[in-house]
Amino acid sequence: MTEAATRSGSGAAASAPPSRRKPNINDVARMAGVSYGTVSRVLNDAPDVSAATRERVLQIIKDIGYRRSRTATALVTSRSTAIGILTDESPRFGPVGTLMALEKVARQKGYSTNVITVEAPYDVSVQKALDSLDDLGVDGIIVIAPLVAMAAAVWNASVRVPVEMIAAGASSTPNVFTYSENQELGARMATQHLVDLGHTDIAHVAGSMDWFDGRVRKRGWEAALRDAGLAPRLCLEGDWSPKWAYETGLRLVKEHKVPQAIFAASDHTALGLIRAFAENGVRVPEDVSIVGFDDIEGSDYFLPPLTTVRQDFTALANMSTEVLLGAIEHREVDRTPIEPILVKRSSAGPAQANRPPHGELGENGACDR
Repeated sequence: MTEAATRSGSGAAASAPPSRRKPNINDVARMAGVSYGTVSRVLNDAPDVSAATRERVLQIIKDIGYRRSRTATALVTSRSTAIGILTDESPRFGPVGTLMALEKVARQKGYSTNVITVEAPYDVSVQKALDSLDDLGVDGIIVIAPLVAMAAAVWNASVRVPVEMIAAGASSTPNVFTYSENQELGARMATQHLVDLGHTDIAHVAGSMDWFDGRVRKRGWEAALRDAGLAPRLCLEGDWSPKWAYETGLRLVKEHKVPQAIFAASDHTALGLIRAFAENGVRVPEDVSIVGFDDIEGSDYFLPPLTTVRQDFTALANMSTEVLLGAIEHREVDRTPIEPILVKRSSAGPAQANRPPHGELGENGACDR
């Protein structure tokens, strides 16, 4: 085939930009036979473009592999299409699951993310991190704040862009608005399930009270018991780890204080308890019923499979991102907390009539350490 014949070919390939550089919006406009502005309107999903033109432009974008430049978009729209995410160094299931879901959802909505982790003392690290995100030109910031001390630093910080904090049960302020899953409701559901099974001696092996999650889950346990006419009894505060829960379970067995039922603050807490009991001949659920919280991967393969409260991190990320974008775009968004789901398996069973209460009454609503 001659060179002239090659040049006379038709279609996008004949007019495509040189292979050594990335195609740009001008290439798309030239090949589609439209203006730069028309391509921009297609990219921004503006209504004033005919269906035929829109289809032609989108097909050319696909054919030549054009990718929108975020820098160029920011220059034109004065928006960075970037969201800042601030989190602490916690390796725990909740914060990590939330972070991963937020990054994925933001990307699906066309936003890049800039993530910064902070450490104690938070009154120093939080302000520096927020300033760094602001300097990067993000449109808004989502703070994953499991710790009360971290949230206090966020509330006291100065920021120019909208800031949303994911913190269970925390209140919004004029400068920082909050969103979360309704973990207190989840704790109520877990405890109520044990009440419905006939248990009257329901202990709480809790998470750290330095965490919002630990506080609201304890509050939900207490409220469900009081609604059922039962006094909150044994409450032990821990660090969320299976190791601490295992050691706590051994102590309960040794001191003959294994209650009829336990609401564990997390599935990892439940895991440690179940092992300690199994090693000492205490059967679950025949001797003690256990309900966890989180529905971590594999909780349905515990022995026995764990009844637990499922957190939907994808739904939380979707709603949290939508709430932040609403603030950025000055529009109202429903901020109703997400309701968790009780997943019933076989670690919780009916109360045994011959099991008297063993839990000690707590003092002033505090958990023993």
